[in-house]
Amino acid sequence: MKHIGLIGLIGLIGLICPTRGYCQVGNLGQFDRRLLHYGIQVGLVESKFDLAFSEDDALRQTLQGVTSYYTPGFHIAVIGDMRLNDYLNLRLLPGVTIVSRNITYSWESAYLASHRLAEGERLAESVYGDIPLELKFRAQRHNDFRPYLTTGVSYGFDFASLRRNRNRNNESIVRLQPNDLRYTMGLGFDFFLRYVKFAIELKMNFGILDLKVPDDDIYIRSMDNMLTRTFMISFTFEG
Repeated sequence: MKHIGLIGLIGLIGLICPTRGYCQVGNLGQFDRRLLHYGIQVGLVESKFDLAFSEDDALRQTLQGVTSYYTPGFHIAVIGDMRLNDYLNLRLLPGVTIVSRNITYSWESAYLASHRLAEGERLAESVYGDIPLELKFRAQRHNDFRPYLTTGVSYGFDFASLRRNRNRNNESIVRLQPNDLRYTMGLGFDFFLRYVKFAIELKMNFGILDLKVPDDDIYIRSMDNMLTRTFMISFTFEG
């Protein structure tokens, strides 16, 4: 009978926990019940362009293709977090992202024979002021651990493009539109420490605006559009 009673008690706790979500709580027991809290986020990014090769038949006779590979960058932001309910938060993360992306050109051998100065690679350095707005879907907390998912949109303004777009005499400069809009998807893990909440987050940003500035330059005409693709691993501290 004692065993039956113990099993019944465990079952009752199991029914209560999912509805409350705070049965096993260690550090910062009331942290996620606060309406507002703030923090800081620092991260490492890998960014590239998602390129569409030109459909121009004449250009394809001189160029085999264009590609872009992930290159590293840095990100820092402040966090404003508002609790909507036990499992949903709204987050604003204004910050700065510094990235350098490359474009690699694969020329036809016949074209290279007559254009020996043709460049095989060009770089585009950007300094974005970002304003992401996200929803954070939190799972049930277990002790001092809580996983979550994020999704949202992010607007970015490339301050470096103001200088780059004025300097049209440097043929190695890749001119970009200053405004970028992306949708974001992320996965993270909250760890409740003694004084702060620490999180590790993985996120992908998918640009939806074409960043290409129309130009007669063959390096630009070789692409029909340029979209941003960014992967980020970040570390957050919230108090």
